[in-house]
Amino acid sequence: MDTPTYEPAPEPDRAPRSNRIVDAPATPAACAEDYAAAPDVRATLDKQRRAA
Repeated sequence: MDTPTYEPAPEPDRAPRSNRIVDAPATPAACAEDYAAAPDVRATLDKQRRAA
């Protein structure tokens, strides 16, 4: 009777990857641009906070 062989699953790739959000410098101009571009996001967040 032959013993079955076991092949473990390959290890996942855990190497760090570049992230454009983390790598970008946080400047006042970039923050102001993000803030100006998202009034709908803030309105939705305010609505969700009131409902909670």
